[in-house]
Amino acid sequence: MIGKDVLGIREMTKDDLLEILDTAGEMKKILVGNKNSDILRGKTIVTIFFEPSTRTRLSFEMAAKYLGAHFGNIETKTSSVVKGESLIDTVRTVEKMKADVIVVRHNMSGAPHLMAKYLDASVINAGDGLNEHPTQALLDLMTIREKKGFFDGLKVVIVGDIVHSRVARSNVWGLQKLGAEVRLVGPATLLPKTFEKLGAKVYYDIDKAIDGVDVVMGLRIQLERQKNGLFPSKDEFSKYFGITEERMKLAKKDAILMHPGPINRNVELTSKAANATYSVIEEQVTNGVAVRMALLKILCERRKSNEISY
Repeated sequence: MIGKDVLGIREMTKDDLLEILDTAGEMKKILVGNKNSDILRGKTIVTIFFEPSTRTRLSFEMAAKYLGAHFGNIETKTSSVVKGESLIDTVRTVEKMKADVIVVRHNMSGAPHLMAKYLDASVINAGDGLNEHPTQALLDLMTIREKKGFFDGLKVVIVGDIVHSRVARSNVWGLQKLGAEVRLVGPATLLPKTFEKLGAKVYYDIDKAIDGVDVVMGLRIQLERQKNGLFPSKDEFSKYFGITEERMKLAKKDAILMHPGPINRNVELTSKAANATYSVIEEQVTNGVAVRMALLKILCERRKSNEISY
């Protein structure tokens, strides 16, 4: 059972994942309906992002408001963080303002886990360093289930900058817990063999990796996390590892194309592929709001019913 916090997919059980996905399905009915609910009336949700974000931060804000919660956001560039305030002092200050759930993104792996030890408020990990991005993986799982209806036996390939991707790590754990086969493909400099220890199959030839899969997931090239050039150029990456319409033909006829965004068009995937009928990238964005609504609902209801101890 999900506890006080949502810190990673690695710590979740199959039942946890299914509970969240089922709840997200119910929340989507509100989202595509009148977008008006009082489920979280009287609750306060605060986001603190130490790294840039559009989709994740805004979707948490929209999720909180659609469910009737109070919402606050801390811009770290204009907060006391720039004066030298520690992470723990910052979040404890927010908690004392009666926040029920604190959503954090941080460039240090393990930062949300550290916060959770010091807070009675619930903590949701919105991405920590090179560790995990659990809410992105959950919306990916929701999208796959909507399109495919099942996970057992599905073949999913994740393409690109694997080594810097917390999205890839969370998806590997989540997909495997639900019974899917996961393939990883990218340049050797962006995909160490050690990833085989996660249970995924590692490829360095994209055509072989895509052959016969049900789901193709591209990843953003994270140049901001690379101190040294790990591939010759964007053009070279696109030539050998870019997802094109021709390469999508190697997948199953009913395969879907995914990407967590933002997309570097004509690098990780072509615009034609991104805009094709098999692309579900925009649906992922909508499902991101539904998943985050589900997590806020589950955590706040558990807090209210005292099913968790603080």
